[in-house]
Amino acid sequence: MSARRPPRPKNLTSMKMLGKQLGAARRAAGLTQNSLAAAVRVDEETIASIEQGRRALKPDLAAVLDETLQTKGTLSAGVANLPDIDQFPMWAELYMEHEREAIALSWYDNAVVPGLLQTKAYAHALLSGRVPPYDSDELETKVAARIDRREILHRRVPPTLSFVVWEPALLMPTGGHEVRREQLGFLRECSELPCVSLQILPLNRTSHAGDAGPFTLLETPDHQHLAYTESQRGSQWVSDADEVSILTRRYAMLRTQALTIEDSRCLLDRLLGDP
Repeated sequence: MSARRPPRPKNLTSMKMLGKQLGAARRAAGLTQNSLAAAVRVDEETIASIEQGRRALKPDLAAVLDETLQTKGTLSAGVANLPDIDQFPMWAELYMEHEREAIALSWYDNAVVPGLLQTKAYAHALLSGRVPPYDSDELETKVAARIDRREILHRRVPPTLSFVVWEPALLMPTGGHEVRREQLGFLRECSELPCVSLQILPLNRTSHAGDAGPFTLLETPDHQHLAYTESQRGSQWVSDADEVSILTRRYAMLRTQALTIEDSRCLLDRLLGDP
């Protein structure tokens, strides 16, 4: 199985500084984010994300921006000198890169709430249970990074997001009663987002297509279809077309076996009403 490896993620503070530099150069040139995006042939969201430090500026785009904004190679030099960090293993870096750029994402989870739908307190409780444990600084960094990923939900043009969650993940008192209740409430809010389809796979099903564990399906902007799986022994990218097809068919079956979107909301309402 093969997978494309993007550049290692960059220091977030430096990314934000470079983003501010781009924003200043754009305004000095009298351009809006929309007009600059049109000039360099990218989405307005791409420019906005770079200026806000949420997306790394790639060398090829930096070169085009330097030429358009007449910044004399300043942005290219900034990209070349961004310090690398090693906050995440390579598989996580690769996943987050594709997740940020995906036009469609389908996610099945059977033990926890999917990462994109987690509250800060829930994420903190989950990551605090790691063995061996993270030190306090690393823990806070990883919690913040997980919560930052939620910006996908509120983009002006978000990807199509589909989630199937096995009911036991919602019954676990992760972090305690209040943390669980806050998490259920956030799930209920997310279920109303126009870009989100949230379905719950009920506990009373006698069999289902997800018994082999969680997985995620992604479609990239160039319509490449990829899958990602997790287990106790590690995580794996799947790019082989046959293997991706199998997981895609499993996900389609899971959606038929899960509650409808409306019934899933009703179940969340009932769980929120439990004492």
